[in-house]
Amino acid sequence: MIAATRRWLRRNRTSFAIGFGILGAGYIATKYVLGKISDARQRMSSDRIARENLRRRFEQNQEDCTFTVLALLPTATDNILAELQTERITFELQQQKAAKLARNGEAHPSELGSSPPSVTDDDGRSMASLQSESGIHASQISVPPPSVVGNGAQDGGQQAQNGKKSKLQLWNDLKISAITRAFTLIYTLALLTLLTRIQLNLLGRRSYLSSVVSLATGGMDQSTISLENNDDDNPDQAYGNDFETNRQYLTFSWWLLHRGWRQVMLKVDEAVREVFGSMSPREDVSMQKFSELTLEVRKKVEGTTAADRQAHKWLEYLLPPRDEEEFVLKESGMSTEISAVDPPVTSLRRLLDETSDLIDAPPFSHVLTLLLDAGFSTLVDQKIAQQVYKQEPTPETAELSRITEIIEPKPVKLPILLALLTRQAHSIGNGVPNEYLQSMEQVRDLDAFAAVVYSSNWESEISPANDHGALFTQKDGPGGIEIVAAESVLKEELPGQESVVDVGTVANFESAWGKAVESTGKL
Repeated sequence: MIAATRRWLRRNRTSFAIGFGILGAGYIATKYVLGKISDARQRMSSDRIARENLRRRFEQNQEDCTFTVLALLPTATDNILAELQTERITFELQQQKAAKLARNGEAHPSELGSSPPSVTDDDGRSMASLQSESGIHASQISVPPPSVVGNGAQDGGQQAQNGKKSKLQLWNDLKISAITRAFTLIYTLALLTLLTRIQLNLLGRRSYLSSVVSLATGGMDQSTISLENNDDDNPDQAYGNDFETNRQYLTFSWWLLHRGWRQVMLKVDEAVREVFGSMSPREDVSMQKFSELTLEVRKKVEGTTAADRQAHKWLEYLLPPRDEEEFVLKESGMSTEISAVDPPVTSLRRLLDETSDLIDAPPFSHVLTLLLDAGFSTLVDQKIAQQVYKQEPTPETAELSRITEIIEPKPVKLPILLALLTRQAHSIGNGVPNEYLQSMEQVRDLDAFAAVVYSSNWESEISPANDHGALFTQKDGPGGIEIVAAESVLKEELPGQESVVDVGTVANFESAWGKAVESTGKL
């Protein structure tokens, strides 16, 4: 029996060997496939977590941009209000009327409200409404003593020979000042919003890359990218940690807040004088006419066609020329005694250069135009239309009836418009909540622009061309592409595999911008 079994096994040993071989190979293949599936699941999970963290960090960064704009805007507002003292001109007009009535003995100055309606009365109502809505009382306005109101040249102190002419000049100054101030604040708010988005998203990109590098090189004990920016506490970190560089870079918003707004104001003032200069204070202004005149001012400031708007350079309003960068740092209290070979200088220079490139790019002008559309729409189509022309607000969700009665709003006197513009200047610069900033942040292309800034040009951070050498680069690893120290990798072509840091896929800013706009349009 045993001998027969041996003979049977000997005759079928080849079959048994093949069978066991197949079973072993199947087992090994199964283990290999299961391992690959497990690795793929782990990679997909890590990638999903990384993308979710990136999204949450990006959204948090945009909220920081909003708070930063609200913190910086009052500085520019105070400078603009101090330069264009519309309330002071209004007060001088009231003083002139009070002095005239006192001389003629027609009425006591305290009885101005009972006099017949006139252009000056419209101004009086403007001042009264300004005091009630903006919280500014006439006693808080710095004005010369009544004895010198109406004085002319500096040397003469001579009173105007023709009081009517002097009043007309004051009204013209009031008209130009009120319109210029409101429009300048809208331009300043839009420019500050875009500049802040660029600055904080560039720094946010560096901070995120710092977390990626720290995770990939084993500098963090956790297995996911942290949402908190703890990079400043690590002196060995290459990205996002340079607190002094970041602080100096953010300081350059000083230029717009203290110098750039004045250049904007001069440009707006010139356009306002050309468009509104011939209007009489007694003239009736319709809603359509004021909208057309506002659009005409915008064309003179920004450009008539889309090509003109893209060709217009806003860089001089936002960042100082190179020969004045040190002046900006000194004025803002920053130390400029840094060695020329110190890496932070190179990082600061690269940040400023990239900011300049973004400002000069056509998408910047496009987004700025949309922000200005939103700001002027809030002023003209909402505030002026509803408060001056008494138009009912257009419902956003309710369906409009097929048959609606079209009512053309009645024209109003120019002083009524000037009164509202005077009040709205304070709302634009110091409003809480700031409805103008809220309307600008609802522009979807603004988030698309911020996303492009946040996600593009990674290769300049990983392998900056202007540095003495790349600090980090990529190489193939057991788990895919890894970010490692540059010294440990020979120069070789990077593989075209996908990684969390999408190096090279969005290298061209304008192509990335097109993709961002296309994706937001599908939402």
